[in-house]
Amino acid sequence: MCRLAPLLVVLLASCTSLIAGRPSAIYDLSAPGEPQAAQGRAQILVPEPTTVAALNTDRIAARPTPAEYAYLPDAVWSDRLPKLLQQRLVQTLQNSGRARAVAVPGQGILVDIQLAVDVRAFELSGEGAVADFVVRVMDDRDGRVLGTQAFRHVVPVSSRANSAIVQALDQAMDQAFVEIANWALR
Repeated sequence: MCRLAPLLVVLLASCTSLIAGRPSAIYDLSAPGEPQAAQGRAQILVPEPTTVAALNTDRIAARPTPAEYAYLPDAVWSDRLPKLLQQRLVQTLQNSGRARAVAVPGQGILVDIQLAVDVRAFELSGEGAVADFVVRVMDDRDGRVLGTQAFRHVVPVSSRANSAIVQALDQAMDQAFVEIANWALR
């Protein structure tokens, strides 16, 4: 037991230095669509999406097995994933030109509907890059759910390089967000 103590101290020290280390790359996501002039009538609120704790981070998730989370080495998102997805969904809805205004809580608009998003998956898996969301459209006046829809897209990953994985995740998110905008703003 005494011989293991120094080894354990060395292992814990190396883990701490790995956790405290700086990532070599910070990645962002892009919002799909070209900005258009607003033609719609709805004013939309997009609260921060909900998700499991393993995705509520700036680390980029991978699923080696369905029961296990891991993270890409030396790579992080530019913000916590829920906050980043919230901002890109707001931009997607704004770019669509089909809403009068789109905002996040605290921006002081009179809201017609809310888009509540649950992030089921946003990760690299054996299938590829997976973006899986459930969205509820809610009437802001009375809280009534007007509709619920699941959106899931999987994009093949061209290589195991972090940049290729992030590019595929961005494409999967773009496909899902275009569908979400078309569904919610119909």
